[in-house]
Amino acid sequence: MIKYDLIIIIVNRGFADEVMTAAKSAGAFGGTVMNARGTGTNEQQKFFGALIQPEKELVMILTEREKRNAMMEAISRDAGLSKEGMGICFSLPVDGVAGIRSFREKETNEISKQ
Repeated sequence: MIKYDLIIIIVNRGFADEVMTAAKSAGAFGGTVMNARGTGTNEQQKFFGALIQPEKELVMILTEREKRNAMMEAISRDAGLSKEGMGICFSLPVDGVAGIRSFREKETNEISKQ
């Protein structure tokens, strides 16, 4: 049974903090931000009708499957992904995880506090 998903958010440079604030409001413990660059022959391109800027930030958040939808909805709403060219958010199933002991400890501590 798959317990985790990886949420990947690609946004224009400078918006990763908004993404993480939104994700944390929906239960994320943290994430990884990487600088990225879109490719193409023009400075700006259209992708599925959305204007895409070349300088990007890639945000990756590993989360429990049951938190994924709420997190993606919060990111889309609060980080402005509904605006043209602001970014894209999608998830991938994760069938194997190692090295997330502190992730599980935080989860256990939160449950014991309730």
